[in-house]
Amino acid sequence: MPKISADGCRASLFAGWLLTLGSLVGALLPGALAMSAEYHPVLREPRVEEVSARVIIGWRTAPATRTREVLLEEVASIGERTRVPLQLVGEVSSSFSVLRLGIPLSRDNVEAALEDLRADPAIAFAEPDRRRYAHALPNDPLFTNQWYLQSTQPSALAASTAWDTTSGSNGIVIAVLDSGVRFDHPDLGRAAEGGRLLPGYDFVSGDSNGSFTTANDGNGRDADPTDPGDWVTASEASSSVFGGACDGAADSSWHGTRVSGLIGARANNSLGVAGTTWSPWILPVRVLGKCGGYDSDILTGMRWAAGLEVSGVEVNPYPARVLNLSLGSSERCSNSYQGVIDEIVARGAVVVASAGNESGPVSAPANCNGVVAVVALRHVGTKVGFSNLGSRATLGAPGGNCVNEGANQPCLFSIDTTTNSGRTGPVNNTYTDQFNYNVGTSFSAPLVAGIAGLMLSVNANLSSAEVSARLRAGVRPWPAAPTDRVLPVCRVPAGVNDLQTSECVCTTAACGAGMAYAPGAVNEALRPIATVVVPTSVTAGQNVVLQGGGAAACGRSVSSYAWSVVSSGTGGALVSSANSAAATVVAPSSGTLQMRLTVTDSSGAIDRADVNIGATSASSAARSSVAGSACPLAIVIGGNTPTPTPNPTPVTPPTSSGGGGGGSLDLLALLLLGGFGWWRRRITTAIASPRSQGR
Repeated sequence: MPKISADGCRASLFAGWLLTLGSLVGALLPGALAMSAEYHPVLREPRVEEVSARVIIGWRTAPATRTREVLLEEVASIGERTRVPLQLVGEVSSSFSVLRLGIPLSRDNVEAALEDLRADPAIAFAEPDRRRYAHALPNDPLFTNQWYLQSTQPSALAASTAWDTTSGSNGIVIAVLDSGVRFDHPDLGRAAEGGRLLPGYDFVSGDSNGSFTTANDGNGRDADPTDPGDWVTASEASSSVFGGACDGAADSSWHGTRVSGLIGARANNSLGVAGTTWSPWILPVRVLGKCGGYDSDILTGMRWAAGLEVSGVEVNPYPARVLNLSLGSSERCSNSYQGVIDEIVARGAVVVASAGNESGPVSAPANCNGVVAVVALRHVGTKVGFSNLGSRATLGAPGGNCVNEGANQPCLFSIDTTTNSGRTGPVNNTYTDQFNYNVGTSFSAPLVAGIAGLMLSVNANLSSAEVSARLRAGVRPWPAAPTDRVLPVCRVPAGVNDLQTSECVCTTAACGAGMAYAPGAVNEALRPIATVVVPTSVTAGQNVVLQGGGAAACGRSVSSYAWSVVSSGTGGALVSSANSAAATVVAPSSGTLQMRLTVTDSSGAIDRADVNIGATSASSAARSSVAGSACPLAIVIGGNTPTPTPNPTPVTPPTSSGGGGGGSLDLLALLLLGGFGWWRRRITTAIASPRSQGR
């Protein structure tokens, strides 16, 4: 079995690939560059709800035998009673029949006819006979090996199910802060040439001795985040430049290219693999070079990626809604990382980070406040031995694992993605596979970052905290302990030296809310957002006006508001307008009156917000407003250059009852999800600032 380094990431590179898929890639490269718009297998599904003349009815009584003549008579009788012209089409069974409505087709006409049919005493139910479509599956030839995007294993994301709802929006940008990227990989490619990669930036600066050994591209910061390779020779590993940061000689990892492919490899281009998202743009931000990268470079790259000003660099024209940080080191969250993350959260970006590969507590920066920290799971949903865990974990996602133990056996649950075959500089653009396998929390994080991109694609108004909360709400629960073998239950590490290097059974305390689940997360994102403006002054026994609001997901609208009493203080009670956005209550003379606003959208999805009212003040954890449109504004490719989209215009909150997708204004926005995987494990303190390592 090929050697695995201490952090669980593959140390040796690409020999197996050349024997298995090299010829395939060589044959497909020319065609890949010529691909036009990508085929979407569910485009034929109507963008608006179908209006069908066919209905299915269920009979209240269904005799085992009934002639067609008798059935025709019964249908005719129902038509006379309901005054709905009906024609018998056929039978599903003796209990279900298919009818055709002989009326002018419109949504209102069909709904009225269905209501009349449902009211007939002979009919148990009546529903439209709608069309169904094949599920969205990409035609990428290696998709069959991407078990982690499918539904065949307990920990798999079921992204193929989520794609029936959304495969992502080209109004969303996901930043990959890593070792750079291979723009020439045909499953990635430049946005201006029909690919997924925005121009990005290289923030790897010069070393303290004036060299560019870490950068390995001959210069410092510039506008080219191309990955030149991060190989390390034996002499470099022992040099003072790295101060002991290197484990020894190593081949190039092409780490950023791997991470980028997991988020956004081009789907349905008849080549290679598919990404978790199909449309959002990938923003490569190079912050890692040989033996990792400086904190100062990573922090600067994070700020730039989120659209914040950076001295000496033009403002990023494509601010990212999601930042993936597949990097880190075993230490507490530093003040500098927390400060930058706070800025990014306020800016409205979501940071996802990998938990780390040291088998101990979640590492930095995944352990910072406001970060979605991702634990690596085996295919069966247990924690991979190398993965970190603990109270700072948000949720788990596939991290790759090899269940076989024989020599030269394939790694059956590799996380297959885009890479390059070069041991030093770039050679052939290829893919990882079961022999050139890919495992680590580095590759769990981008899967969750991709899910966050899908969520924001259907509801761009979600704040970073809401993305995190709805990610957790949409998970699948941890599986029970296996019955065929004895495994320990994962525990919360007591400290950095409390390691759990073997597979263990996850709990919510040790591994987070559950297993990342793309359909559940997208469904949670589709729920509306309830908002409340807290009254500025309250007087016991006097009326208090509660101003609620709501914003629906893309393509939906708010249909109703409802206020209810959760618990009442002395004298507090609902006074009026309980079914409108604004309600009036009497402030309690003592104790706390808790009110709840329920916002329902046009699809029946709901969100709730609570308000606590005392004798002299009121408070709520809910947002006071929502800014912008729930539908992301597209970043259009024009003139061979992606055209930035302006910031959305704030929407005034509703002031009266009734439906609508109105929102309010909010200076807060969305954050929380980056990536955090680890390529090499260690901390280095010999150089001015610690160097964080790719996971």
